[in-house]
Amino acid sequence: MATFIRKLAISYAFLAIFLSAGIGVFLGVESFGINYGQVANNLPQPDKVLELLSTLNLTKSRIYDTNPQILSSFANSNIEIIVTVENEILSQLDDPQQALQWVNSRVMPYLPETKITGVQVGNEVFTDDDTTLIQHLVPAVVNIHNALAQLGYSNIKVSTPSSLAVLDQSYPPSAGSFKSEISGIMYQFLNFLSNSKSPFWINAYPYFAYKDDPSAIPLNYVLFNPNAGMVDPYTNLHYDNMLYAMVDAVSFAIAKMGFKGIEVRVSETGWPSKGDPNEVGATPMNAATYNRNLLRRQMASEGTPLYPRMRLEVYLFALFNEDLKPGPTSERNYGLFRPDESMTYNVGLSALATSSSSSSISLASSAAKIKVAAWEYKSLVNWMLVYVKIVTNTLSKQLGSKITQEERNSSGKWKITQRQVAMLTSTYPTISH
Repeated sequence: MATFIRKLAISYAFLAIFLSAGIGVFLGVESFGINYGQVANNLPQPDKVLELLSTLNLTKSRIYDTNPQILSSFANSNIEIIVTVENEILSQLDDPQQALQWVNSRVMPYLPETKITGVQVGNEVFTDDDTTLIQHLVPAVVNIHNALAQLGYSNIKVSTPSSLAVLDQSYPPSAGSFKSEISGIMYQFLNFLSNSKSPFWINAYPYFAYKDDPSAIPLNYVLFNPNAGMVDPYTNLHYDNMLYAMVDAVSFAIAKMGFKGIEVRVSETGWPSKGDPNEVGATPMNAATYNRNLLRRQMASEGTPLYPRMRLEVYLFALFNEDLKPGPTSERNYGLFRPDESMTYNVGLSALATSSSSSSISLASSAAKIKVAAWEYKSLVNWMLVYVKIVTNTLSKQLGSKITQEERNSSGKWKITQRQVAMLTSTYPTISH
């Protein structure tokens, strides 16, 4: 009987967490988002993309413009979206009135129905081939921020994503420093971020490092697979993957500029599933492994070795393969999905399950679409609620007076509370991990 009750308690705790998080592939991971690029001529309509994101239970997305069709389609949904000022118009935003006009025409028509949470001013401006852009960056950032504040939306964070090429050194992480030629403008930008409490966004791709030197960089280290890792000789911090080392290198570079408290977030990371013959490592297996292991880390709300208690916010690149992107083959093959919404490769929900789970649930194969009819969801939820009720009724008899009447909600169903979790884990130690 004790074994049976222990299993029921475990089931209760698991189901309560599962239901509260929602049904979906990513289970409501708050620190995870996805880039929704549109450099293609065959992508599904935005309303279909919204359905896909909802099916996956993804709540954060980033686009590279202010596409009105997307912003309208995402209205009254639970998707938080970051929009982008295109590099080509940065010079116009030196003028505060032009910045105000941009916000009024590109952002305001969709608020508050569409949850626009951030504006990225340009993309990789510090390292763009057009070196004249950099002089416009900070004025444009400041003007967009001031325009939003003037219109009552100072909560929308303004920043810009940078490539890792802004660093002069990145290894070991504690040696991280910005290139001297951009230090003046970088200081102005960091000062803005510090004053506005906005994050520093970095596009970080371990794939590029591995592709450039596969004989020197262990594949397991860049794929988050088990490996010996490396220890920073100056801090003694241990790194078991390259992405975290890249992020911490940026944090050290920021600190060397005299700033603290600026959060570093990953605006892009990912792995291509296909490449040219000289693009070493661009395979479906490596792409699936990288993204699967990254998602597992996100499920655990991990931080980097330098900031282990601050979960790292990451936006995966990308939602779809984009057939019109220029450059090598890999550039057109970063998507989790093909344009017909079938998966490029199997990421696998089993990778996100806890180690105690005895069953393995996987996503659809590359030939199947991730679509579940509404009645299937409803049926599943109903059966789970019935099961929870059976479990809680049994547990209530066992726990007796330990759970007070006040801990029931108005409908009479149990709510799991921190005190109850503590009681369950103390009564049945096997629940503890």
